[in-house]
Amino acid sequence: MKILFADRLPEFCAEDLRAMGHTVDMQPDLATADLPGVLGDTQILVVRSTKVDAAAIESAPCLSFIIRAGAGTNTIDVDTASARGVFVSNVPGRNALAVAELTMGLILSLDRHIAAGTADLRAGVWNKKAYSKADGLAGRTLGLIGLGDIGLAVAERAKAFGMTVLGERKPRSAAAEQRIRHAGVKLVNDRDALLAQSDIVSLHVPSNADTKGLVDAEFLAALKPGAMLINTSRGDVVDETALLAALDNGRRAGLDVFADEPSSGTGEFTSAVAAHPAVVGTHHVGASTEQAQTAVARGVVDLVAAFGKGEVRDCVNLDTDPEPAATLRVRHLNRVGVLAGVLRELRAAGHNVETMQNRILGGRMAAVADIDISPAPTDVVLESVAAVDDVLDARIVS
Repeated sequence: MKILFADRLPEFCAEDLRAMGHTVDMQPDLATADLPGVLGDTQILVVRSTKVDAAAIESAPCLSFIIRAGAGTNTIDVDTASARGVFVSNVPGRNALAVAELTMGLILSLDRHIAAGTADLRAGVWNKKAYSKADGLAGRTLGLIGLGDIGLAVAERAKAFGMTVLGERKPRSAAAEQRIRHAGVKLVNDRDALLAQSDIVSLHVPSNADTKGLVDAEFLAALKPGAMLINTSRGDVVDETALLAALDNGRRAGLDVFADEPSSGTGEFTSAVAAHPAVVGTHHVGASTEQAQTAVARGVVDLVAAFGKGEVRDCVNLDTDPEPAATLRVRHLNRVGVLAGVLRELRAAGHNVETMQNRILGGRMAAVADIDISPAPTDVVLESVAAVDDVLDARIVS
């Protein structure tokens, strides 16, 4: 397959894929606007921070797989990809430790005034009196909005500092509940309780319709006096107008992400929030450690290898709740064209295939296909399917 890397990843990633027989084109300096002109017959596109918009997807007729070398996929037009039959996958969990480490760094920097103190030292100013005022972390309460891989990694590190860690009680799987207990997180009934008790609130949620503008004026007003806000998730989770007003009124924040960030690695950036003296900021580098990038690159190789075998892992745009009207089970001889004949009959009768699985039995003489279809077939359709050459039996099983 032809693979284009539109961002920089460790060189071994390309080497491993070439060793598998793939054609790899490394163009790490591409911008979003460049993609329509270079994708051509690319089949797999790999990006980190480069945005993939509708124009890029629609320009590439052979594109079948987009990999976001990171956790979020908000920089990819997933709706357009889905409409054009392009799988979109991410590499979740591989950079969790790196983001958790930066989260703790921002908390420490705010509490101990590290950034402001360093700036004064560089300017030749000694101000021990001002910078001796710090609360310390032991015994304080950290509230986590989001208890995925990153949130739980933050919890583990905060516990090592002697902090109490809170999370929201929500419906979760038994495995997730066990991980939360193991990380030492205390669950409270709702977000209001979490905000009311937390000295520091840290955001670890994806960007989606439910989280955009999550931190608004009401959210900020519900925080304890003096409580700090940390955001290493996505910039659009925070209403920056509301945050700016809160900063002007004494709130402090540690931010790795901002609204309207440059889409490239370098560039001009003007932000009243980023420039505010009550903010300690970094340049969306939460996942940017050598350890994390190596882990993510290995994840990309794994995704491509699986895709080459017909398996799509960590896909974010599959329909996870298909609603077929019926499951048609077809027992048939394992011969060329049998299923093609079955599908022709279903199409002629106006049935849509939602999913299909064909399993070959021992000896490779026969097979069984389970076909989820809508609408449910009539007896006449079942008879027409059963009459296809080399079909042994056709019936509805669910």
